[in-house]
Amino acid sequence: MRANRSAGAGVEGIYEPNMTPLIDVSLVLVVILMVATPLAFQSGIAVHAAAAGGHAGPVTREVRIELALAADGSVSVNRERVPRAALASRLRPLLAASATRSVIVRCDDAVAHGAFVSLLDEARALGAEHVSVVGS
Repeated sequence: MRANRSAGAGVEGIYEPNMTPLIDVSLVLVVILMVATPLAFQSGIAVHAAAAGGHAGPVTREVRIELALAADGSVSVNRERVPRAALASRLRPLLAASATRSVIVRCDDAVAHGAFVSLLDEARALGAEHVSVVGS
């Protein structure tokens, strides 16, 4: 018979790590990275939507520059089709002649988001100060 037995001598400890909190934290980090990664690759261009109706202001004659991106990837500058490689040579003189340096961009619904953003980036790099997006 054992008369002097300590309270915790017969209890065995749990020496295995609990993996559940580690897996939970890892999955939360994966979800955060999946959401944040596309935001890092988006364009830093501030785009202003064109107003549907505006108030009457002073009448000024300005050169209107309109870009249209078709579903097949072709680009039109002021309703004149140009190859995508020749867009810079066609757009740069128009922007230099424009007082406001504003560009209106239209695109088809089937155009990929990346192609649309690359067109906006290229217009901004060529000197467009105000970019307006008009729905088709």
